[in-house]
Amino acid sequence: MTSVASSVAHQPSAARNSLILVVYTAAIFVSALLLFSVQPLFTKMVLPRLGGSPAVWSVAMVFFQALLLAGYAYAHFLMQLRSRVVPVVVHLVLLMVAILTLPLSIASSWGDPPTSGYALWLLGLFVVSIGLPFFALAANNPLLQAWFVRTGHPAAPDPYFLYASSNIGSFLALLSYPFVIEPIFTLRTQNLIWTAGYGVLIVLIAACGALLLRAPVQTAVQLEAEGSDLPPPSWLLRGRWIFLAAVPSGLLIAVTAHISTDVAAAPLLWVLPLSLYLLTWVLVFQSRPLLPHKWMLALQPLATAGVVVLLAVGGEQNLLLTLGGHQLCFFLIAMACHGELARTRPAAKYLTGFYVALSFGGMVGGLFAGLIAPFTFSWVAEYPILLALAALCRPAEKGERLPLVTRWYWLVLAVLALALMVPAEMTSKVTGYLEEHRVWVVGSVGVLAALLAILLNADRWKIFATVVAALVLIRLYPADDGRIETVRSFFGVHKIVVTANGQYHVLMHGTTIHGAQKYQNDDGSPVAGRPEPITYYHKDGGIGRAITAIRERKGAPLRVAVIGVGAGTLTCAAEPGESWKFFEIDQTMVDTASDPKYFSYVRNCAPDFKPVIGDARLTFAKEPDGIYDLIIVDAYSSDAIPIHLATEEAMAIYKAKLAPQGAVVMHVSNRHLELESVVVGIADANDLKSWVYDEDSGRDDEYIFPTDVVVSAREEADVGKLASSDKWTETEPTEGERVWTDDYSNILGAVYRRLRDGE
Repeated sequence: MTSVASSVAHQPSAARNSLILVVYTAAIFVSALLLFSVQPLFTKMVLPRLGGSPAVWSVAMVFFQALLLAGYAYAHFLMQLRSRVVPVVVHLVLLMVAILTLPLSIASSWGDPPTSGYALWLLGLFVVSIGLPFFALAANNPLLQAWFVRTGHPAAPDPYFLYASSNIGSFLALLSYPFVIEPIFTLRTQNLIWTAGYGVLIVLIAACGALLLRAPVQTAVQLEAEGSDLPPPSWLLRGRWIFLAAVPSGLLIAVTAHISTDVAAAPLLWVLPLSLYLLTWVLVFQSRPLLPHKWMLALQPLATAGVVVLLAVGGEQNLLLTLGGHQLCFFLIAMACHGELARTRPAAKYLTGFYVALSFGGMVGGLFAGLIAPFTFSWVAEYPILLALAALCRPAEKGERLPLVTRWYWLVLAVLALALMVPAEMTSKVTGYLEEHRVWVVGSVGVLAALLAILLNADRWKIFATVVAALVLIRLYPADDGRIETVRSFFGVHKIVVTANGQYHVLMHGTTIHGAQKYQNDDGSPVAGRPEPITYYHKDGGIGRAITAIRERKGAPLRVAVIGVGAGTLTCAAEPGESWKFFEIDQTMVDTASDPKYFSYVRNCAPDFKPVIGDARLTFAKEPDGIYDLIIVDAYSSDAIPIHLATEEAMAIYKAKLAPQGAVVMHVSNRHLELESVVVGIADANDLKSWVYDEDSGRDDEYIFPTDVVVSAREEADVGKLASSDKWTETEPTEGERVWTDDYSNILGAVYRRLRDGE
């Protein structure tokens, strides 16, 4: 490395400057690639420990933001030292120690997840498993920019363009993972490639250090002299940086939670908001921004109004429009916030302190949306809260006063607030009109208020007040008619809805129904006796037919294991004398199913209901081998799936627990993924035959749904009459399709097959 630096010192100035720019840009780019590819890589390694919950990603984001702050603080401390040698040596030593902990692996000493406190357990797992290498990576961006300033390069006075290069690397890493890396490489191969990339990065950073140390000492002295007359940023400005970074950071997690909860729990959905978030950093720190900041400030009120309208409308009317609308509005709001950060960035002398403030704000926003809000609110309340706070990210106007015509603004808002607090029976006509025309009223008011805010040059506090008033109105007149309660846990937000006529209680996750029960007959009388299993579990559907066939084949009471509780519907599929054991990861689901005010399946059919709590991949593996006549895996009725329950290794566990003539029933109904071929493949890898059911029952009841079901068994005789039924098709694995394992899965392929099949 010394010989390289020596040759550089004797090169012409232009060539030396070009080399500095190339090496530093490459190092920052590769560092960002590694930083943002390790997130999906390690998160995928951890997901099986916690049932594949989307909340794992939110907690992972909190961890990454916290370590980013630690790395930025470490870089800031190093650059306060007057020596140029010490920061280079210390950081290279840190990188060398960190590479000794690779390849990445889950700390074996951390143990199995607890039955509660998942978020804290997960944070600890991240720290002990990848804390050191990630910490070293997190420090690179501000540290290398600070080194670049001291090399004497002509662009050194304003090195923030390198931050855009960093985010381009992050952006590419994030998009390439689900579309290129995951479908091609196994987890082990991904891990080895990542480790090799870490080694390349160490070489690049060593080259950066050598270029810094070979730069004339006068360069650093000159930099200090040029910045000596620049006052340090005030604490008020630092606080504003933190706020400007916190709001979009929290909004990122909140938007992701909202669209995966109330719109669609589609796979890969988390990639889109995060990609847009990174793109905003790329755009605002360009030397010549592609999207001028003043345009973003002008569009921000309209984007806020757009979210208000989307929240009022709900997510079921037009899925693609709703998903696109939320993310476009998020992009514009984040651009306005991050544009303010770029506009108020300090001189290069205070660069590392600026990045510390940014990372601290990012951590605060992540903590609020990823950890505090899920334990505080029973719904995704953080989304509207952060949406309102985003209005305060706008720059302060001089005096923040409006023309005389707007002096009535606060009075109008006060009257509206008082009107909303008037008892409903006193304003039945108004209330009825609002409920009937909620979408048009809220939407029209939201868009009109946004336009007026732009035309009248409204200050941020008035925009904030308008947003709050609109969001309160939406909450008082929600989009879901008949919603009686929301239940939130680490594993998501569930809604218990009573239909408009009071006939059904429905358990939902976003727009996906997990179960329902009929409480009233058509004539309004209460349903008496044993509840009938409906939705996916009715007797004429795939699961019902499979249970009947296995029961008839055995000719004796069954011993059944069920993975997934839902509304408790399958408790009423059991017959007297049979033994049914349930496995569920989410205690709130057990509580909901056991509460007769929501659903009475459990009370009527399994009064001694005591499911095993924990991830079924871990808890079910502890069951005795060879005892179950039927295993029902019902963890796939939502649009988000726990992949680790659909791998070759998972099927091996199911097979081991089966009685000699037992069968495995896997429910794979899904709007976004084609999973039948996945299950057939993992069954074949375990020498099991499979039969696929994807027929409609023919019943036209409102809550009788068609189901996609795969039954797997050792021999044809084990599934009884299903083998000869025209509704079941014995299916062979698709030629050339890779079997899903704990080391390999291809979500994008399952999405493509669903789109290809036109379903």
